[in-house]
Amino acid sequence: MVKKFDFLVIGSGIAGMSFALKVAHKGKVALVCKSGLEEANTYFAQGGVASVTNLLVDNFEKHIEDTMIAGDWISDRTAVEKVVREAPAQIQELISWGVNFDKNEKGEFDLHREGGHSEFRILHHKDNTGAEIQDSLIRAVQQHPNITVIENHFAIEILTQHHLGVTVTRQTPDIKCYGAYILDPKTGKVDTYLAKVTLMATGGVGAVYQTTTNPLVATGDGIAMVYRAKGTVKDMEFVQFHPTALYHPGDRPSFLITEAMRGYGGVLRTMDGKEFMQKYDPRLSLAPRDIVARAIDNEMKNRGDDHVYLDVTHKDPEETKKHFPN
Repeated sequence: MVKKFDFLVIGSGIAGMSFALKVAHKGKVALVCKSGLEEANTYFAQGGVASVTNLLVDNFEKHIEDTMIAGDWISDRTAVEKVVREAPAQIQELISWGVNFDKNEKGEFDLHREGGHSEFRILHHKDNTGAEIQDSLIRAVQQHPNITVIENHFAIEILTQHHLGVTVTRQTPDIKCYGAYILDPKTGKVDTYLAKVTLMATGGVGAVYQTTTNPLVATGDGIAMVYRAKGTVKDMEFVQFHPTALYHPGDRPSFLITEAMRGYGGVLRTMDGKEFMQKYDPRLSLAPRDIVARAIDNEMKNRGDDHVYLDVTHKDPEETKKHFPN
């Protein structure tokens, strides 16, 4: 069966759903996901979203500098500047779609600080920000008359000139995309979805690793589809591992311990109770993720330990429960 839309969005995390909401006023949108809408990686993000909002102490230049430093100066500066400068407007758009970020008694955003940030600029919803964003966007897309949500369907191939009998190579200029083949597992049939614009928002490859905080649906099939269609695949070597997860061997995915807990004052210690981040970075437990991850790995290997501790025993227990209810 052939189905026609103006926009075909493959993937249902914050990227796919926000794009669908942005373009839905221009035409009919098909939003396809291989699982339920709530199973995207976005749902599992805990800490929050970085954006310059407190202009009394923070500014775009600081945020850009922090991001470039955390990226070891190999980040695309043009992209970094665009993301940082447009972040406040995107936050307001999320709020317009129903996302509720925590505020303090003054009615201002309750900002956290996380690794690599020189200022408090992390907007959050309790300690389950990703779930709040995902749930809000799900409600918004389900209520939009121009968005058709298609759950539990597998995109298997992107349609290009190749499917019209034209030879397509990686040197072919102006490769055109006409849509995708989509499998309905219930019927075993493959339908043709045609669209003027197709967006791949399928996430990463975290589930390829035995130990990961990514959901098991993060299998990189969207990346593979783009590659097979002779599209551009870039920066595949940059796979980020969250430095802190609950030590419980065999769990997949591992239970993520939010970076905000280190921003709250959590201290990384070896199994005999000794702090160690001072040996690796002056920012201690709030160093960027790659530094923290390497430090933990190095301590474990040097000592022969299979885990470290993230210590918050010096904080008030009730306050800790209030900040991290989940």
